[in-house]
Amino acid sequence: MGGRDDGRRIGAAELGAVLGERATLVQFSSAFCAPCRATRRVLGEVAGLVPGVTHVEIDAEAHLDLVRALEIVKTPTVLVLDAGGRVVRRATGQPRKADVIAALGEAV
Repeated sequence: MGGRDDGRRIGAAELGAVLGERATLVQFSSAFCAPCRATRRVLGEVAGLVPGVTHVEIDAEAHLDLVRALEIVKTPTVLVLDAGGRVVRRATGQPRKADVIAALGEAV
């Protein structure tokens, strides 16, 4: 799943949601993005399988300041945050379930 990130931290206030106890999967989506729907399903399944992992979906168009700050250029973009909100992985496009689970290994 994508590359490493710069270690930037994202807090609950920026996300508008509580961080997961062990990790958070942050998905940036847009309204007419078909891969975003599939990504939502994959990330939701992974969050349901792995204890302490939360999935947060953010409407990119409604959060342009955050999109710019994080340099999100296309949807879907997925960020994997550790328990402290540090970005440990980033990927664009629809991820495979196995890749998401592997990326979580770095966060937990």
